[in-house]
Amino acid sequence: MRKHYTEYYNQLISEAGANTLQRWRARREALMQYKRGGSLLDLGCSSGSFLKFLKGGPWKLYGIEISAKSAEIAEERSGAQIFVGDVLDAPFLSESFDVITCFDVLEHLYEPRKVLAKVREWLKPDGIFYILAPNVESAEAHIFGSYWCGLELPRHLYHYSPFSLRHLANSVGLHEISLVTRRNAAIGVNFRYLFDDFCRAIGILRTPQAQLGPPSLSWKVVRKLVRMSILPILLALAPLAGSGESIHAFFRRDLE
Repeated sequence: MRKHYTEYYNQLISEAGANTLQRWRARREALMQYKRGGSLLDLGCSSGSFLKFLKGGPWKLYGIEISAKSAEIAEERSGAQIFVGDVLDAPFLSESFDVITCFDVLEHLYEPRKVLAKVREWLKPDGIFYILAPNVESAEAHIFGSYWCGLELPRHLYHYSPFSLRHLANSVGLHEISLVTRRNAAIGVNFRYLFDDFCRAIGILRTPQAQLGPPSLSWKVVRKLVRMSILPILLALAPLAGSGESIHAFFRRDLE
């Protein structure tokens, strides 16, 4: 799997997080409905953009990150304590955290049920688990099928619907307090997968998505035009095909 997580891939994820303050603001506001401070652990924290956004507030910050380079950046940015390695190897004590967050990470993990059992163990009684994951029952998934970018094979090992994510969490003793789907359009990436497959069919081999460098100026222009013209129409029609592309859920470890 290592070849599918290139240096450019890690850089892309890091830069995407650093340049989306509105995203982190919305997630902080959503979290504050249930917890307003305490100890917080971010699973798969990448370069620490969300932790950095919480820095200086009422939180004691921790993270887990598989990439040593990204973890180092996260510590410098946020002042959080970052464990480098697999989630299941992290040495945190039982009932250590008021909140555990997991944004677009669970689908990458080999043993998701064991990870969620570990989440429950690490949460304090009445602690909150805040998770985002791609929705395999979304409009884009229905429309594009095997070309839906949310599949992101082979990096995404599992694919979740609201029902399956709810069932998985309940199976380890985490109980739903909120679960919704939201639009997270990636029309351009879906069409790229379609185009790549067409090129392969006529004997043209293109660079795999995981090995791409930064997009060219011409591609940026095309992407911008699509977002200004076609995308609004597609987004307006999307609810006819299915629910939102991203699952946003809060679960609680109940008091015992």
